[in-house]
Amino acid sequence: MYTSPVVAVTATIREEDHPRRVRLNAAYITALENAGLVPLVIPPLSDPAAAETILAGVDGLVLTGGEDVAPAYFGEQQHPKLGTVHEARDATEIALISAARRLRMPLLAICRGIQVLNVECGGSLIQDIAAQRPGALEHNARGSRTESVHGVVIDTDSILGLAFGATAIDVNSLHHQAIDRLGEGLRVTATSPDGIVEGVESTDDWWVLAVQWHPEEMDRCAHQGAEPGPLFKAFAEAVRAY
Repeated sequence: MYTSPVVAVTATIREEDHPRRVRLNAAYITALENAGLVPLVIPPLSDPAAAETILAGVDGLVLTGGEDVAPAYFGEQQHPKLGTVHEARDATEIALISAARRLRMPLLAICRGIQVLNVECGGSLIQDIAAQRPGALEHNARGSRTESVHGVVIDTDSILGLAFGATAIDVNSLHHQAIDRLGEGLRVTATSPDGIVEGVESTDDWWVLAVQWHPEEMDRCAHQGAEPGPLFKAFAEAVRAY
């Protein structure tokens, strides 16, 4: 009997495709499978209330990268540099986060994932780092998906610190938005040299590991059969203990 834990993994719908298609970078799937988990892809839903039903059948939740979060969710007007938003995805993921909190379900959030998590917790976002934080590092290095772009300093007394066993690491960087005002119930666990938040976790006993970079693209995580990266290994352990 197959007993590997199943985890929900969020995806998007590309409205410009004909026909419309559910999209998710395969690197997430491979990285999770390498960690011994079974991914269940969840697209944006017409009824976000289905989130509770979805999570009743899984043992963990993964929030993936993608579009910008609609600024209406954190009480701001759109900045001119705001990218594509997908409001059905926003609504679905916010409902999934709320349900995961109620269930105390392990949550791994990546790139957009850390941003929508922060918004669901009542925080806000920098809508465009280059425009709103002059002098910041280049964080939108899309030509270097698998390569280190800048360093991050890690709080050793955190899930992230325990996973890496280090005070600093180098990461890729594929984002133009970031956390501004920190959401309630979250604490910062990693920052880049320019002060941009790169990692958060919960302040209570809810297992949350959220990072701004793309770990699924690094450490050979996207290679079938590779050793799972530190974050996916930590997440898998939390899922099995759930």
